[in-house]
Amino acid sequence: MHTKLQLSTISWMKIMGMLLFMALPLAGITYISWHVWTLLPLSNGWKWLIIIVGILAFLTLFINFSGKLDSMPLSLARTLYMTGTSALFVLLYLTMIFLLLDLGRLLHLVPKAWLHHNAVTSVAILGFIVTIFICANIHYNNKVRVPINLMTHKPLPHDYRIVMASDLHLGYHNTRADLAHWVDIINAEHPDLILLAGDIVDISVRPLLEEHMAEEFLRLQAPVYACLGNHEYYSNEPRAEQFYRDAKINLLRDTSVVVDSALVIIGRDDRTNHRRKSVSQLMEEAARQMPRLHDESYTILLDHQPYQLERTEQAGIDFQLSGHTHRGQIWPVSWITDALYECSWGTHQRGHTQYYVSSGIGIWGGKFRIGTQSEYIVATLATDD
Repeated sequence: MHTKLQLSTISWMKIMGMLLFMALPLAGITYISWHVWTLLPLSNGWKWLIIIVGILAFLTLFINFSGKLDSMPLSLARTLYMTGTSALFVLLYLTMIFLLLDLGRLLHLVPKAWLHHNAVTSVAILGFIVTIFICANIHYNNKVRVPINLMTHKPLPHDYRIVMASDLHLGYHNTRADLAHWVDIINAEHPDLILLAGDIVDISVRPLLEEHMAEEFLRLQAPVYACLGNHEYYSNEPRAEQFYRDAKINLLRDTSVVVDSALVIIGRDDRTNHRRKSVSQLMEEAARQMPRLHDESYTILLDHQPYQLERTEQAGIDFQLSGHTHRGQIWPVSWITDALYECSWGTHQRGHTQYYVSSGIGIWGGKFRIGTQSEYIVATLATDD
């Protein structure tokens, strides 16, 4: 009974969250539409056209969530995906701009004439939006190399160079050409190991299959180990798992692997799976493979969503790699993720356990980064003499 009540509560929370997700943008569209109507020095016909085009651009976002993109030609599906998700971010920034202008009016800092049939204000807002999102797209495409040092007292046969990434979100927006570039970047590091912390797939496996993206993964020049993310479940988890196999990615689903009798890599299933094993259970199972696990083996946990970090510390894991947060992708959403997570991005330490939460090499939705970065991590694992 208690379990059923919990599931019912979770279901209602998801429904309320979805309603809120829909209600806030719709309120934003109404607010922006009213401001656009009063601001533009154009005839009513042109105003209606601009507002209707803006609303339709946003509404394509719901086509993305409906699963109908898979039945469309790939080029059309990509256009609709990018239009809807980009419109969401533009909507956020237009809302912030008009809120600031309205606040300025209340404080008598902004003249009323600036917001009524004003061509200068209209051009200024348009110029600001175009400039900031062009810069945001350039920033997204500039992948940041993040070097970190992992030191251990445990014996290692040699130092390891490990390239880590998360949240590739391959699909309708991040294409095979994008993936090919990322593979080149990773190979240039000459890694011993490659670790991927989930969300390799975005919302559908279909574009990965049609573009034969598995062939790009086959070019990687080091063993690849990965865990699942929540988007693998959204995109049809069995098909995503088959893609991993085709791409020769070693998928760890509540399982572990021993490398060189010195490293133990544990992949935890995503939090979407409520029956996944706990970190302590995974460590117990790994210890059966390596009897002196805690004393002699360096343990790495791949866990897509960085929740309950204290449990990783309590289990005695040496290092955890996570992703999922994207650090909000754009400011000020980054403030929300910083408040929600113990660590929403970057390096972190708890006791003897080190963590890295990646903001992702790829991205969900529109290809924009404002106040955050798209990154890959190059870790040097060495013995602390």
